[in-house]
Amino acid sequence: MKNKSYIGISFIILVFGILVIPKIIDRIQNGNVVKGDRLDKVAAGSSQEESLVTIGPAPKFQLTNQDNQKVSNATYQGKVFLIEFFFTSCPTICPKMNQSMLVIEKQFFGNPNFGIASISIDPEHDSPQVLKEHAKLLGATSSNWHFLTGDKTYILDLANKGFNLYAGENSKVSGGFEHSGLFALIDKNGTIRCRKDKFGNPILYYDGLDPEGVKDIQEDIKLLLKE
Repeated sequence: MKNKSYIGISFIILVFGILVIPKIIDRIQNGNVVKGDRLDKVAAGSSQEESLVTIGPAPKFQLTNQDNQKVSNATYQGKVFLIEFFFTSCPTICPKMNQSMLVIEKQFFGNPNFGIASISIDPEHDSPQVLKEHAKLLGATSSNWHFLTGDKTYILDLANKGFNLYAGENSKVSGGFEHSGLFALIDKNGTIRCRKDKFGNPILYYDGLDPEGVKDIQEDIKLLLKE
């Protein structure tokens, strides 16, 4: 019985040597000793730049800008652009959102293929003249940055039902309105695009309050401008 066991073990060792040792030698010769098959796959994929996720067509809209001109999806045709929902008298997150947009505008200033749409959720107060003064105080100078106003119900529906970016009236909160601090990124074909999170899930929208989120937006705008 012992002899049979020795023979079996010897056979296994022989098979192991035939199948595995040549692979080990090959890895040593190519400097890949520490890599296994799984690591090889990760390494191979790590150099491949993934394209941004396509979410779907952005909802159509037509509003009035700070110069009392009509602005719609067609205005941004062929451009990469960002959308935010805000209001000029906002005492909380809007100033930070606008400042983030200003940082982005400055990076792409002069590029005719990039634009911004800042849509007021308090249009009863934010007339074209009020928006024009707001843009001036903010320091927004791009001709492709439109501050937009219109019918309140229309705008709230655009935010909530169109983009699924929450916005609404609330008399209990400071300023009387509450809303998301997220930015929507739209490509040249009018499609909402985004990157994936660390788990591989689409983030849908970008955090306009977080410096890292702003950095992500800038990187992804560059990608879309190349498409």
